[in-house]
Amino acid sequence: MSRTPYFSSLLLAQRNPFVVIDADARIRSVNASLETTLGYDTSELIGSPCCRLDANAAEDGCRHRRFFRDLEPYVETRALADGRGEVHFAQIQGFPIVDGQGQIFLGESLHLFQGQRQPGRMIGRSEQMRGLVQELKRAAATDVSVLLQGETGSGKELAAEFLHQHSTRANGPFVVVDCTVLSEDLFESELFGHVKGAFTGAVGNKTGLLELADAGTLFLDEIGELPLSQQPKLLRALESGMFRQVGSTKIRQANVRVVSATHRDLLAMVQQGHFRQDLYYRLAVLPLAIPPLRGRRADIPELTEHLLQEISAQSGHPYRITKDALRKLLLYQFPGNIRELRNLLHLATVL
Repeated sequence: MSRTPYFSSLLLAQRNPFVVIDADARIRSVNASLETTLGYDTSELIGSPCCRLDANAAEDGCRHRRFFRDLEPYVETRALADGRGEVHFAQIQGFPIVDGQGQIFLGESLHLFQGQRQPGRMIGRSEQMRGLVQELKRAAATDVSVLLQGETGSGKELAAEFLHQHSTRANGPFVVVDCTVLSEDLFESELFGHVKGAFTGAVGNKTGLLELADAGTLFLDEIGELPLSQQPKLLRALESGMFRQVGSTKIRQANVRVVSATHRDLLAMVQQGHFRQDLYYRLAVLPLAIPPLRGRRADIPELTEHLLQEISAQSGHPYRITKDALRKLLLYQFPGNIRELRNLLHLATVL
């Protein structure tokens, strides 16, 4: 991993693939997650043109040069090419970062859509899946808040992407907020942003995820993990659309459609005093249940074929499943749902 020295700690802190681009439109640094996820060698990227990762940069124009012209943060969905030339779709969040000398760089966090070649694609033709797709389409025709409830690994994020892509906000950003990492210390800075000097380490202004989702969809993943102390702040921002960055007195506004997801029983948490009742009713205007994989076994063959195509494309080796192996998959309970199916297939291809 190559790092601009001043940004070493920033790069290490990023779970998603992350790129630092300088004002000369060159890639300055990348983190280890980008190298392993997209399969590039550092030497291929450092110093190369800013659009090196884009699969269709010539068609889309250069967002990086626009950023250094306007200094405006952005959230976009783009097609990226990995080291093997395979195309992946990703949500890209771009924002300014400043080094110790006050020089402005562009930081890009890449959130790759998992298990699919296009965002918003639902796989499966079972009765349960057809019913879910119809419910998601009906929800997409409105602008009400949707709560997706289902077991871990059942595809809640894919359902949220589908809902966004079929809504009137499809041309706007789809911003994912992982509530499992929003500690009390990070919540306001991540969601609302902060201004330079707001706290130790705030060397520049940062636009929050709520503002980045303006005119689009804000997806609150695993909302049940949000600390109770932070829930009133989220409720006020969602109710009014207004918020303040940490360290600022200026009121900002954002118009977002809220989709949230959880594997927890939020009503039980409300009764136990672990989740605010008023926030629950704000988020669960339209609750939708995502069926577990064992509840739609008819989709296992199609899902298996799709995932094997993904693995084959990534590895360069064609894989097929035998009837006997598929029969075993159809009898398995899949406590880890689609995520477990993907892992099992990866393990099988390795062994």
